[in-house]
Amino acid sequence: MKITGVNDRGLIRLIPETRHKPPVLRGLVDTDEEAAILAELEGETSARLVAERDGGPALDRRELVFARRAHDLKVYGQTHINAAFTYTRPTGNRFNSGDRGAWYCSYDVLTSAEEVGFHRTRELANIGIYEDEARYVELLADFIGDFPDLDGAPEHPALDPDPDIGYPEGQALAKTLRRQGYRGLLYPSARRPGGRCFVAFDPGIVQNVRPGASWKLIWKGAPDFSIDGF
Repeated sequence: MKITGVNDRGLIRLIPETRHKPPVLRGLVDTDEEAAILAELEGETSARLVAERDGGPALDRRELVFARRAHDLKVYGQTHINAAFTYTRPTGNRFNSGDRGAWYCSYDVLTSAEEVGFHRTRELANIGIYEDEARYVELLADFIGDFPDLDGAPEHPALDPDPDIGYPEGQALAKTLRRQGYRGLLYPSARRPGGRCFVAFDPGIVQNVRPGASWKLIWKGAPDFSIDGF
């Protein structure tokens, strides 16, 4: 596998935009003081807060950014980075297992939208209703370093578009690369032809996180979705 030098700014990660939603627990209580108590109780089961306090089976708490770069992330980015590595699907994703997350991003917003839209579409398929509107916000981050690169290897099994095939292969590859000391991986998108993606295995390489534009993904009765700014 070739190694590619990276010194790139503004790679795009899309996360659900929640500012337009009221706090989930607020409707259960009558006052802000009671809501604060519920939020504190909820924090006892928060994967991010638990990992920041105790770490996890595959994640040393000292890797998380609050302990390593608290000063430069004081304003923005700390919780977003830690959340990416602590909130996971039980079966993991393409290049991370269920016990350790990763920071996935791409070089353009259309590729990021196709990646998150694929997973949302699978959820809609489970209920058989393709009517939905999902809001996402960009998280922009910078990366520098030399990383393995799957560009030019489209037949690599880790890039198989079928999660049942690609994800186990990708997780095995990521485990091997991490053991060899690599902290990230460049790869072509499995969802958008020509799209280029990057996954950070290590919270410490995610630099200068800041917010970007907001987008809506809209399904109107079919698996295909449209992308609109707002």
